Amino acid sequence: MAEPAVPPSPLGAWWLAIRPKTLTVAVAPLVVGHALAWAQTGSLLWQPALLALLAALLIQIGTNLHNDVGDFERGSDRPDRVGPPRVTAMGWLSPAAVRRAAWLALALAFNFGIYLAYHGGWPIVVIGLTSLLAAWAYTNGPWPIAYRPLGELFVVLFFGLVAVGGSYYLQTLSISPAALLAGGMLGLFAAAVITVNNYRDLDTDRQAGKRTLAVVVGRRATQWVYAAEMLLPLLLLPCLALVAGRGPWLALPLLVVPPALQLLQRFRREPAGPVFNQLLASTARLQFVYALLLALAIVA
Repeated sequence: MAEPAVPPSPLGAWWLAIRPKTLTVAVAPLVVGHALAWAQTGSLLWQPALLALLAALLIQIGTNLHNDVGDFERGSDRPDRVGPPRVTAMGWLSPAAVRRAAWLALALAFNFGIYLAYHGGWPIVVIGLTSLLAAWAYTNGPWPIAYRPLGELFVVLFFGLVAVGGSYYLQTLSISPAALLAGGMLGLFAAAVITVNNYRDLDTDRQAGKRTLAVVVGRRATQWVYAAEMLLPLLLLPCLALVAGRGPWLALPLLVVPPALQLLQRFRREPAGPVFNQLLASTARLQFVYALLLALAIVA
């Protein structure tokens, strides 16, 4: 979807506000968590699986909307930003409307979470409430996560360990080392998406007072961070094969190695600018493809 040069329609503005290119980051870990549970139990409970998917998407949408209005109000998003246009900063939607939509998304996620908590008990209650709190705290509150060097760690935790482990727990009411390891692998890939975003915005973030990991360590070190986030999930595949007992099938995700290496080269060579919008979308797509191949290898 090309970035709009003119104001979009109201529906188009809302489509941009939810950032559809990032939503696969919320879906990917659930696919892997449920695949692990299916492979180990031979069955899949479809109702909690679908409700967990809806809740995860709504939490991601709520996070994106809170981020849109929060960054605008803190002055870190301006109409001339290098990244994709943000609807609040561009004046396409009012801050009040975007904030209401963010709270609505989180309220709907909470509604779905009631059944999930009934099904999974207190561990799901803890996961659900902390996920909702984190969605708000990512850009809001006295210590917003996005304004500290903790964004990547936050993503590894909530879009990796919690998402994979939680979806596995919903199916089995237990946890396994394989689920935690797979969660870390998916979380690292998801963190790479945040690293692309923060590398692109490093200069403007520094001016706005944001202390992202990229701002703290600089461009050269951030290139190494991105490389680690992209390569470790591939290098850890033999460990997952051993822990999950899936054998050579877990070589299947290595099919993403060529495009991953291409992204690494582009990340190092391209000057920080609008081209990193494409790199961000490509990194998110690659994480989703990796998750699908990993899930297929697990259930094969």
